[in-house]
Amino acid sequence: MDRRNFLRAIALTGAAITTIKEADAMSLLSQSFETTQAASKYDLVAVMGGEPEAMFRKAIAEMGGMKAFISKGDKVCVKPNIGWDQPVEMAANTNPKLVAEIIKQCFDAGASEVTVFDHTCDDWRKSYSNSGIEEAAKKAGAKVVPAHQESYYKSVSIPNGKSLKSAKIHQAIVDSDKWINVPILKNHGGAQLTISMKNYMGIVWDRGFFHANDLQQCIADVCTYAKRPVLNVVDAYRLMKTSGPRGKSLSDVVLSKGLFLSQDIIAADTAAANFFNQAREMPLEKVTHISKGQELGVGTMDLGSLNIKRLRI
Repeated sequence: MDRRNFLRAIALTGAAITTIKEADAMSLLSQSFETTQAASKYDLVAVMGGEPEAMFRKAIAEMGGMKAFISKGDKVCVKPNIGWDQPVEMAANTNPKLVAEIIKQCFDAGASEVTVFDHTCDDWRKSYSNSGIEEAAKKAGAKVVPAHQESYYKSVSIPNGKSLKSAKIHQAIVDSDKWINVPILKNHGGAQLTISMKNYMGIVWDRGFFHANDLQQCIADVCTYAKRPVLNVVDAYRLMKTSGPRGKSLSDVVLSKGLFLSQDIIAADTAAANFFNQAREMPLEKVTHISKGQELGVGTMDLGSLNIKRLRI
């Protein structure tokens, strides 16, 4: 199976899960995924069919292990989506099991500290608590810090931005040695999709500027900020196909059991968007911040040019 057919297969798998029983979906996964020959380096790893923490363990192992990205003594920031006062079943926030596993692996790689935060849309205390992320992160040893006051942010330059030339970025990112971007894949009323690039809006203070000055371009612009994530880990275990970003009912959610891992934020979001597109039609042409990010040199949408590893559990 070549890379383009692989991406088509994972997209079709996503569509199948919306219409057939889980057991049948797993059978389809067995038919749709194959193991490629081992390679020394992958640009993108996609894992299907497992629990969030198990899929991440598989993916990071294929990328050379967490020590390939986190060094002894590093101060690490793990940035999930914790924007909403919703339980994990609603797929509005990143899965807490995935967040906990990433934190544990950072410490195992030698990190001196791990910090977790998000600039939430709902009340931050309720979002942190009811998402399950605060408890999971603290149990894994991380510091969970607030982001609801402007004093927590530092002004930085965005020299390569077109609409966004500067921003106030949370100090947990600015002061970190490394940061890991951990979005959830879901529908978004304004940006069409929220994935890795859109997850940057949780590290800035003035999100109102984004909405008033070409949202899609500002999302692309902020991704040119000099301190980029060492990893983008897309949580597609549950997928909110409509009513995003907050969700209204469980009927909005698909159990899709996927995960995408890449250092290339454009590649990660392109693959994840292709996956989403079969659960609910959402052509890449509508998610324009991805192509705008490519134009700014942030990464590539040309998945056929990349070394991709696909796995099933």
